[in-house]
Amino acid sequence: MNRTAELDVRLPGRAIAYDPATPAHSLHVRAADVLEANWTGASTVPSRGLYPHQWSWDSAFIAIGLRHLSPLRAQTELETLLDAQWGDGRIPHIVFNPSVPLDAYFPSPDFWRSSTAGRAAGAPRTVQTSGIVQPPVHALAAWLVHRADPGLSRGRGFLARIYPKLAAWHRYLLHRRDLGGGGLASVVHPWEQGMDNSPCWDAPLRRIVPASARSFRRADLDHGAAEDRPTDLDYGRYVRLATDYRDRGYADGPGAFAVEDPAFNALLIASEHALARIARELGATGTARHARAERLTATLVERLWEPTEGMFFCRDVRGGELIPERSVSGLIPLLLPGLPRDVAAALVRTAGGPHFSLGDTTRLVPSYDLLGEAFDPHRYWRGPAWFNTSWLLERGLRMYGERERADALRTAVLDLAGASDFAEYVDPYTGEACGVTGFGWTAALTLDLLHSDTSAIKGGDRG
Repeated sequence: MNRTAELDVRLPGRAIAYDPATPAHSLHVRAADVLEANWTGASTVPSRGLYPHQWSWDSAFIAIGLRHLSPLRAQTELETLLDAQWGDGRIPHIVFNPSVPLDAYFPSPDFWRSSTAGRAAGAPRTVQTSGIVQPPVHALAAWLVHRADPGLSRGRGFLARIYPKLAAWHRYLLHRRDLGGGGLASVVHPWEQGMDNSPCWDAPLRRIVPASARSFRRADLDHGAAEDRPTDLDYGRYVRLATDYRDRGYADGPGAFAVEDPAFNALLIASEHALARIARELGATGTARHARAERLTATLVERLWEPTEGMFFCRDVRGGELIPERSVSGLIPLLLPGLPRDVAAALVRTAGGPHFSLGDTTRLVPSYDLLGEAFDPHRYWRGPAWFNTSWLLERGLRMYGERERADALRTAVLDLAGASDFAEYVDPYTGEACGVTGFGWTAALTLDLLHSDTSAIKGGDRG
């Protein structure tokens, strides 16, 4: 038996040991085996084949699950990522493993040229990275990892060492990325938001002249079915945007693509709340950060809430208008404490309504509007259900007292993760596995739901 099968899970004030005869124990062992297989010694790859490097928000989610196996490894996961932080504060979305061949993944380090093209922005010289970012889940992850073993965390000075880096990361987003001037962070590439080919990006992307298909080779199609992946046209636009950003020296400003996204900003706010808790743990008050998080929540509602639709929409910064596409991104702000009660209630209704049908025809929340013209149950973020977004919504439902719905979603995540062999994503109707299996954050968040306290989350905190 794998050695992870013998681990007890230790959380503050309690220890949980699993009976090997139970399905929960089996799921624990299988999820732990996925993380063990994807571990490189300093970080965890999302997938050995398709994603052979370290990804930013993947590592944050993975650390949240790893804390139940090894709090030390979870801390190391985040520390490795933060060691690649740029001088301007950004955390790059990929940290490249130099032992992986260049042709194993595109765009590869020789495309991003971080140490040269990113020199003015403070790119590190000793490690190669991408030049764009991903959603800021990191402070939330750091706080949860600390809570898993406060003694170890304090003994290693974990929070004291990473707090300044996390604070710099948030400063970067709140100042250099406030491209709309309204107080929210903007993404400058669809990959930054994490939901790469969401229909939310279709209208802004039409402004982009795609790079020639002859100028790049898509390594992703070596590992995934073409019908599950972004189209060549979309990919050509992604490459053009990344090329232009690189050629500007990764300088931030209003370019051809800039979008205020509700999920990206909700995760920034949730992490601001977590930074306030970290500050208190380190002996400061945290009051200013909590106040900032509350102001950002009000700004999020003011700029991106659409009351007639009962959800948040993205805003195209260049045109100034909301993008009328219903994406799971518009439901993610439910994880925030302090939402107006009518906003929270409307989000719950929308999640269970005909556009997402959560708990009715779908067990996990689909990534896009079931009734939308662009809906596709298998194509990446244009309809399939992802485990990380369901994990986030489970937290939100529980926070706002929707215990029955949260319990059902938790059960669905655990059932479908196991049945799909920890798939990257699944058909929202059938649960059929899509993308790759043995996916890092699917396994990690399965562990978190298996082992976390399911009592109501207060202030976004659950140990």
